[in-house]
Amino acid sequence: MVLSLEAQREWLRQWESAGPALAEQRKKELRELSESQALEASESLLSLAMTTPLDPFRRTHSGLVEQQALLHRHADR
Repeated sequence: MVLSLEAQREWLRQWESAGPALAEQRKKELRELSESQALEASESLLSLAMTTPLDPFRRTHSGLVEQQALLHRHADR
């Protein structure tokens, strides 16, 4: 299904207006988590990192030196 340009714009307006309400709802739900629920959710998120194999290059190279060089170059402008 292809939406008309006007329908796309209306959908975008609805989504943008819902964004703040969704963000507030997310904050409310996070505040209401019990300590055990928060710990379980944190553990689930952290375990996701273990599902992707680590590139061997990352064991010896973090990119920090390159990042610092970019930041310093940008600061010099």
